[in-house]
Amino acid sequence: MTRNFIKTLTLSVAGVFSFCCAIAQPRLPEGYFWKKLPNGLEVVVIENSKVPLATIEIAVKNGAYTEGPEFSGLSHLFEHMFFKANKDYPNQEAFLKRTQELGAIWNGTTDVERVNYFFTFDRDSLNAGLKFMNAAIRFPIYREEDMKKERPVVDGEFQRAESSPDFQLWFTIQEKLWGDLITRKNPIGIHEVINTATPEKMMIIKNKYYFPNNSLLTICGDVKHEAAFALAEKIFGDWESSGFNPHEKYPIPPFKPLTKSAYFVKETTIAQTPSMQFSWQGPSYLTDSASVIAADVFSTIVGLNSSKLQQSLVDKGLASGVYVGYTTSKYVGPVDMNVTPNPTKLKECYDEIMNQVSQFGKADYFTDEQLKDAKAILLRNSVKRKEKPSTLASQLSYQWCSTSLDFYTDLDSNYQKVTRADIEKFLNTYIVGKPYAAGIIIAPELSKQSNVASFFVAK
Repeated sequence: MTRNFIKTLTLSVAGVFSFCCAIAQPRLPEGYFWKKLPNGLEVVVIENSKVPLATIEIAVKNGAYTEGPEFSGLSHLFEHMFFKANKDYPNQEAFLKRTQELGAIWNGTTDVERVNYFFTFDRDSLNAGLKFMNAAIRFPIYREEDMKKERPVVDGEFQRAESSPDFQLWFTIQEKLWGDLITRKNPIGIHEVINTATPEKMMIIKNKYYFPNNSLLTICGDVKHEAAFALAEKIFGDWESSGFNPHEKYPIPPFKPLTKSAYFVKETTIAQTPSMQFSWQGPSYLTDSASVIAADVFSTIVGLNSSKLQQSLVDKGLASGVYVGYTTSKYVGPVDMNVTPNPTKLKECYDEIMNQVSQFGKADYFTDEQLKDAKAILLRNSVKRKEKPSTLASQLSYQWCSTSLDFYTDLDSNYQKVTRADIEKFLNTYIVGKPYAAGIIIAPELSKQSNVASFFVAK
């Protein structure tokens, strides 16, 4: 698509974008304000004057889920390169000097369904900070000398992760759970792809996903929304729309459902303490948002000290810890159960895990009081998360990428509305009697001594 054609298309759809702004105003919490610019950039301003600071963040709907094997890990490398050179700051030294002048605290993250970049600084630096962000997000310069330095940094993160038995267990679970689409659930990537990345590949990512109509700008802190919107439009208003929806042009392939449970025993000397993981393919926000909410409530219930799961495993000495969690995702979020078993009671621990999972769907598996307690915990945790203004943008953008702003706004109230029937539907649809991936990582001597391979197998 030529630049002239993009300009023409951008102008032709500007009226449509403006019309959408008029009819598609999302629900937002008090003190949150939303606007969509004519180029498709969504802007949210969060007025919070607890401290005289401002945080700006740009989130992009990019990450592991956009990566086939040939690009695996490059969204993460792209994030690292964001803090290098651009047209206003032609090398990293100049970039870092400017962050010091602004007194900025800054970072970025790459996840499965989001990449985000953020700066926190004095509220009086908002105009300068937005200009700084604009130069970095829109006009990067991928110098080969910078990439030569950064490739081993990104790969080093991967190598450090590999030294952890928990990561090795997790990664092998991902291989079993997602099959040939594992790269679309693994943000850290593939060594060879990271170490051979080129500036040309960075531009491919930019030209697919880094457009205003695939991005969210959040301005949070001691600011006024009218002034913040005006600055955002002045600085980012001429950022050209792609003229297409990247996720329609480059669709995410469907994740294949598991047809049978897959087990493995991973022996390694670095596993001083054995660890088990059981993972199911859980709900997708796009197709079952109700179960996304129910999954969080159920995970909180079984985390209670009074829950049957904790009492049967931890209280009886079969495990020192058990955790169940669901990862909110637009495209098939995993439900993970992680268990640290008693090394002297591995078979007993495993048998009881299987017994508990088989009971998850029973009407008496949890009490009304436990359901009430779980809802109260989720509400308290939400209040705690929102106490630090600089983190509000990240909380919002995660949901914008994987769910929606309406979902984010309604989440606390919807947790309180979850019923037993909602939880039963979630469990029977995704967990009880469904295929899963199961793994144990263990020292070779302990594995042999306990004869783990004899019982840690699919029935």
